[in-house]
Amino acid sequence: MLEITRLRNDKDEVIEQLRKRGVDFTKEVALVLSVDAQWRAAKTELETIQAESNGLSKEIGKLFQAGDTAAANAAKEKTAALKSQEQTLKSQVNQLEQELREALYQIPNVPVAEVKEGKSEADNETVFEAGPKRTFSFTPKAHWDLAQQYDLIDFELGVKVTGAGFPFYKGKGAKLQRGLINFFLDEAEKAGYQEHIAPLVVNEASGYGTGQLPDKEGQMYHIGADDLYLIPTAEVPLTNIYRDVILPNESFSIRLCGYTPCFRREAGSYGKDVRGLNRLHQFDKVEIVRIEHPNNAKAALDEMVAHVKQLLEKLQLQYRILRLCGGDTGFASAITYDFEVYSAAQEKWLEVSSVSLFETFQSNRLMLRYRGEDKKTHLCHTLNGSALALPRIVAALLENHQTENGITLPEAIVPYVGFAEI
Repeated sequence: MLEITRLRNDKDEVIEQLRKRGVDFTKEVALVLSVDAQWRAAKTELETIQAESNGLSKEIGKLFQAGDTAAANAAKEKTAALKSQEQTLKSQVNQLEQELREALYQIPNVPVAEVKEGKSEADNETVFEAGPKRTFSFTPKAHWDLAQQYDLIDFELGVKVTGAGFPFYKGKGAKLQRGLINFFLDEAEKAGYQEHIAPLVVNEASGYGTGQLPDKEGQMYHIGADDLYLIPTAEVPLTNIYRDVILPNESFSIRLCGYTPCFRREAGSYGKDVRGLNRLHQFDKVEIVRIEHPNNAKAALDEMVAHVKQLLEKLQLQYRILRLCGGDTGFASAITYDFEVYSAAQEKWLEVSSVSLFETFQSNRLMLRYRGEDKKTHLCHTLNGSALALPRIVAALLENHQTENGITLPEAIVPYVGFAEI
C-alpha cells in the first residue's frame, strides 16, 4: 500500500500519476486523508490523557504520604475518569487505524514516470523484439493438436478427474515439463538466485503482504475450513519470508527463486483464448524475487529483464517485451514489463512473463525494512518476475519448433529432457 506520508505531502502529484491508470482516485485519496486526520487527532488526545493520568498517579502517592487524604481521593476519582476516557479513545484509535488501512487498500500503486497513460493492453508499448520468426512449408498445427498427436498432454482426462484447466502431462510431455523447470532453476542459480521450495498455501496475512488480498478479481482459491489460500504465484510465499523483518544495514541485495505449481481461478475466462495451454487453473512456474535498497531497485529491474531475455533466446523463440501502460499495470506494481512469445500456429502473441518493480508498495504492507546509516528504519523495494511460466512456453515450443515429422527441441534443453526430438 502507499505510504501515508506520501499522500499527506504529495496528494496532488499522487492523484495525477494515478490518472495514468485511467481512473480518478480523488475520492479515495480524500477519504484516506480524512480518516488519517481523525486517527491522528484521536491518537494525540489519547496520548494527552495518558500523560495526565500518569502524572496524577504519581501525585496520589505523594498526597497520601503528606496526609492530604481528601486531595488524594479526589485525584483517584479523576484518574478513574481518565482511565475510562482512555479505554474509549483506545478503541476509537484502533477502529480508525483499521479504517485507514482499509481505505489505503483501495488505492493502487503509483506508476513511475516511464509508464504511459492508458486504459488497456491496446495502449502498451513494445520496447524490444527479437528471436527467429518461424515460417513453414506446410500448415502448422496448434499445440493442442500436437499434444494429442504425440500423446504429450491429455486435456480431456484433466476435465474428467478435476475440471477444465487442469491437464495431465504424459510421457515426453511430462519430461519436457520437468526438464524446463530444472533448466529455469539452474539458470536462476547461475544468476545468483537462491532456490527455495515454498509452501503452496499461505495465510491471510501473507496474501495482504504482497497485495493479492483484498482479492478484487476473485482469482485466488480459498480453503474456507482453514482460512488458507492456494498460491497464485511463488512470489507470495517467497516475498513473505521477509514480512516483519528489519535488515540490519544498507548492504543487502536479496535474490530468491522457486518452482511451484500456481493456482488461479481465472474467473470470467472463456472462448478461444483459453483453449489448450493458453489459460489454466493450475500451472507450473519458476519465479524470481528480489529485495533491494531503493538506490539499486531500477538496476535490479533491468537485470531481471535481461535474465528473462536470455532464457527466451536459449529457447530460440520469437519474443517481444512490452512496457505496460497505466491501465494494464497490476494493482501493486509501479512498472511492469511483459514478455510475449509468438505462437506460430495460432498466429498471436502469448504472455509468458511479467517482471515488475513494486517500490515500497509491498514492503509497506509487509513492514519489510532496513536500518540505514542514520540508524533509522526505511522501507525496502521489492521486485519479482516469471522466469518462466510453463504452459505458454510449452505451447510456443511445440508450435514453433514443429516439423512435418515431429518437434525438434532447442539444444539448451536437450540435456534436461534426454531427447532432441518428439
